[in-house]
Amino acid sequence: MSENKVVFNAQSLQRALARIAHEIAERNESAADVVLIGIQRGGVHVATRLAKLLETIWSRPVPHGTIDVGMHRDDIPQHVAPQVHPTNIPFDLDGKIVVLADDVFFSGRTVRAALDAIHDLGRPSSIQLAVLIDRGHRELPIKPDFVGKNVATTLKERIDVALREDGAAEDSASIVTL
Repeated sequence: MSENKVVFNAQSLQRALARIAHEIAERNESAADVVLIGIQRGGVHVATRLAKLLETIWSRPVPHGTIDVGMHRDDIPQHVAPQVHPTNIPFDLDGKIVVLADDVFFSGRTVRAALDAIHDLGRPSSIQLAVLIDRGHRELPIKPDFVGKNVATTLKERIDVALREDGAAEDSASIVTL
């Protein structure tokens, strides 16, 4: 039997994304140098939404793309065949400020794999990390720059993020006790 605790409803999730977008804009004065990359799968919609919010703030389009980290993970030997999703980065990364986006930050291993994948494609001037939820449990010295919400969880819990783009009736995020 599982028990759910709501972390974000639709309105609070949108407010968190708006706050993250404003924090990104405040930290990065040169809007022309900023690009967003969403980590497949959960970060793709986060990056797209942040790009739209930043476009409103900066009055200019913000390039965004997606990156798959399946072949860069350090746990590939534990899986029969890694799930591979498309990588689509339709812009040059060299010299750019990359804002890497994901929905839930956990151990840091997915982000480490994303950093490796990004550096296979170019040499950004810097990489910043934006996450909707930081649930702790670091295994690597990686920390998000922009966080929608810090949520303390146990290892017997997971966080489920449901977004309209994935077919959910409304946006939400919940802690699920396993």
